[in-house]
Amino acid sequence: MSFWIALLNDIAVSYFGSILSASFCEALNTRKNRIIFWGGTALMLVLVGIVFSLRGVLFLRNIYPLLIHFPLLVLLWILTGKLLWSLISILSAYLCCEVRRWIILLVVGVFNGGELMQDIGELAVTLPLLLLMLKYFSPVIRRLSKESMKKQCMFGVIPGVYYIFDYATRVYTDLLYRGGAAAVEFMPFVCCIFYMVFLLYYTDKERKEIRFQEIQNSLNLQLTQSVREISALRESQTMAAHYRHDLRHHLQYLSACIENGQVGQAMSYINGICKEVETYKVKQYCENEAANLILSSFAGRAEKLGIAMRVRGELPRFILVSDSDLCVLLSNALENALHACRALVSDGREDCSIDVSIYEKNKRLFLQIINPFKGVIHFEDGIPVSDRSGHGIGIQSICAIVERYGGVYSFSEKDGQFIMRLSV
Repeated sequence: MSFWIALLNDIAVSYFGSILSASFCEALNTRKNRIIFWGGTALMLVLVGIVFSLRGVLFLRNIYPLLIHFPLLVLLWILTGKLLWSLISILSAYLCCEVRRWIILLVVGVFNGGELMQDIGELAVTLPLLLLMLKYFSPVIRRLSKESMKKQCMFGVIPGVYYIFDYATRVYTDLLYRGGAAAVEFMPFVCCIFYMVFLLYYTDKERKEIRFQEIQNSLNLQLTQSVREISALRESQTMAAHYRHDLRHHLQYLSACIENGQVGQAMSYINGICKEVETYKVKQYCENEAANLILSSFAGRAEKLGIAMRVRGELPRFILVSDSDLCVLLSNALENALHACRALVSDGREDCSIDVSIYEKNKRLFLQIINPFKGVIHFEDGIPVSDRSGHGIGIQSICAIVERYGGVYSFSEKDGQFIMRLSV
């Protein structure tokens, strides 16, 4: 009786691993594939039965990879056209068989059972465990088949190492059962190594994601600034069109004033028109077009809020810092300064101002922005931080750009003034 139960258990574990392997590499997605798969696995079991009857169980166990695993690899390769992923699927399914075996080993150990109890228990959990893995585990594994070959190999390393370890220490030798220290500690060693590799990989990936996020934030800022500049230019263009349209009426009115000797009224009218035109003019702060547009845009926003913005310095048309990076540096810094001053203006403060110093010396850009602030600024390693969602990204972007150019930056506060200085 125990012989037949053990034989049924061997057949069950063969189909358990074969079905999982086929599911992992999507080899059963068509009716034709299913017919070929079931026919192929049936032939393999017939071959196993012949070898078992002729040479016995020990010989069968030793050549099991040649009778089952290698033919299954060829079969899945034919059905899917993916040799590497078929191999990884088989190795992963072999590793999953250990779950089935270990669960019952634990039960047998608790109840002091024997080999018969082990075989019956493994038979009992085969179908439920297979269904659970097909429903929850297989879809996750199948998604990995769409990844790059590098990621597939990384995923298949541990199943591959376990396969070699299991046959080397449990099937072809008894090193594991004899309790050899090297054999017992080998798999924990492998887990430790791959844990460290995973940490290195994860850290590198996180660094790349942070860099990508910085680039995305930079592009968003550039887009926002461009929209503002376009809006300002469109508004200026619209006003210019209106003045061109109304020019004839203005001239007629001025002509009438002069004819009637009302020179003072004519001059007052001209001054009023000049002030209106000046309001929509893009202010000229420096020769650098990108910096000038950004400074002009923020100066206009500050003026509307009742905040004075004073700009000192000179920046040439061409500098080593790219326009996109310059846009991120200025936009982030001025946006933070404007945000701090807006809070003070809301509280009724009238003498709120932003002082900007920008110039180039020895082919390096120097920028200093000083603005008042409300509340308390928290610093970590000399960098201001905020626990509010969505805040602090601008400072991170500034630091990242300065570091990329090999420059230096500093953030400080003194007498209620926040001071940002940088050189790139």
